[in-house]
Amino acid sequence: MTAADTRARVETRRVPADTRRRAARRSTQTSAPHHLRANRAAYLMIAPMVVLLAIFVIWPLFYSFYLSGFRVSFYQGRQWVGTKFYEYVLTDPRFWHAIKIGLLYAVMTVPTGLVIALILAMFIKTLKGALASFMKTIVYLPAVLSSVIAAVVFMFMYQDAGVVNWLVHLVGIGPVAWLNNPDTVLPAVAVPGVWIGLGVSTLVLLSALLDIPDSYYESARLDGANIFQQTRYITIPMLRNVFLFLLVTGFTLTIQEFQLPLIMTNGGPVDATNTPNLYIFNSFRDFTPYATSFSLAAALLLFLVLGAISLVIFRLLRSEKAIDG
Repeated sequence: MTAADTRARVETRRVPADTRRRAARRSTQTSAPHHLRANRAAYLMIAPMVVLLAIFVIWPLFYSFYLSGFRVSFYQGRQWVGTKFYEYVLTDPRFWHAIKIGLLYAVMTVPTGLVIALILAMFIKTLKGALASFMKTIVYLPAVLSSVIAAVVFMFMYQDAGVVNWLVHLVGIGPVAWLNNPDTVLPAVAVPGVWIGLGVSTLVLLSALLDIPDSYYESARLDGANIFQQTRYITIPMLRNVFLFLLVTGFTLTIQEFQLPLIMTNGGPVDATNTPNLYIFNSFRDFTPYATSFSLAAALLLFLVLGAISLVIFRLLRSEKAIDG
């Protein structure tokens, strides 16, 4: 047998082996879903965050629901009680009063902050160069301040001889006990809340405004639309998704406001600023032996309330697909 015959016989034996390997490779590729193969890099990049989310958020949340069914005490062993502490919280009038205060506080701060932020963003959009950068810095400064500092500053401003009473005295109104009157204390606490959150909302809206094509406004001006008509029919509809994001995050955060009412009023007077987180905090500090279980059940019920509020906002203000200019 010649060398050529030997090579030909070897090559004929290799063909089935190569075919089998290719078939096995094709079967492996087709076994995985198409979206996994197409987005493999994206899934690998988000995998670490998913792991961290599962460890530090999802697992503690499920464990909290499990633990809320026990009577937990630092001095005795755990005892299963089922939904008893949920019943205690739901029948406590102070819990529902705290939810009401949190909702009122959110209604005062979030829409007001969005309107002011939209006006500021539209104004900054008209500026150019260094002046625009300066205004962005000035607007964002409150966001980097601590809530504790803001609370202390506004406490001095609300004093009888403070700046706020000096201003209202100019229009003929006597000194007002802003932080001691149940009718004025919640709006007084809401003012620094709006001020602190104004910077982030303004910059988010400004970036969204800059993403709207100028051709839309040019066409509207050619049709004779004024600034108010342009805002109503172009700006606001194009910012629907941004408003949805700011409303959901804003309501979720402001209902849980803790530092401002704690420092400025400690929940008073007569629980007029006793927000849900402050209520949970005071329940945990209670001297009863099972304050831990009670406050844990209250926190989980607050979590469900926040989820329900987010669903309502999503139903009332539905998002739309982004439009590329």
